[in-house]
Amino acid sequence: MSAPVLLITGASRGIGAATARAAADAGYRLALVSRSADQLEPLARELGHENALPLPCDITEWTEISSAVARAEAHFGRLDAVFANAGHSVSTSFLGTDGADPDQWREMVLTNVHGTALTARAALPALVRSGGHLLLTGSAAGRGIRPGNLYSATKWAVTGMAQNIRAECVGTGVRVTLLQPGLVETEMNTPEQADRPKLRAEDIAQAALYALAQPDTVDVNELLIRPTGQHPLR
Repeated sequence: MSAPVLLITGASRGIGAATARAAADAGYRLALVSRSADQLEPLARELGHENALPLPCDITEWTEISSAVARAEAHFGRLDAVFANAGHSVSTSFLGTDGADPDQWREMVLTNVHGTALTARAALPALVRSGGHLLLTGSAAGRGIRPGNLYSATKWAVTGMAQNIRAECVGTGVRVTLLQPGLVETEMNTPEQADRPKLRAEDIAQAALYALAQPDTVDVNELLIRPTGQHPLR
């Protein structure tokens, strides 16, 4: 049997790149999706072009993400798992006392909600054909109240999206896993988070591989992963 195929969005850095490396070590062939071709190419070279296909694409554009999924399935002959991981964060305040200008909010909402939804829509027909697995990156922030935090609200949307997708996929053989990390050491960290406990991107990669490694009869619905010592409301 040929090695399974995993498509990862947001693959060029952070959780996406860490998951790509861990999955390659576990024997997966990889379709690597990111906006930046320049950042994808070095990762594809590192993992080996025979097993890693770079697919530059904007996940918020339906024609681009649907084409990337189709190219991955055609290239490898199948698609066993998709990790809808791409995300974006800016600091926000609805009172206007802090955070990014509202003009900067659009990219975050489009990437985290619209892009995740489009990735799922593009991938699920292929996953139904393979009896595959859809993973989504939510957040611990998508489980509780964060004053003025629009990022948290986008991850609440991903939490609901995962549940709705899982309900629609009943009877198809497709499994759906929502990963909900606490604070992770990434380029999106803010200065006030500098001294807080943090997970490594590799920690979330191992959680993703854990869910993928379960037998077909086991659907790991949600994994909530916080660094030791993180306050539950931060």
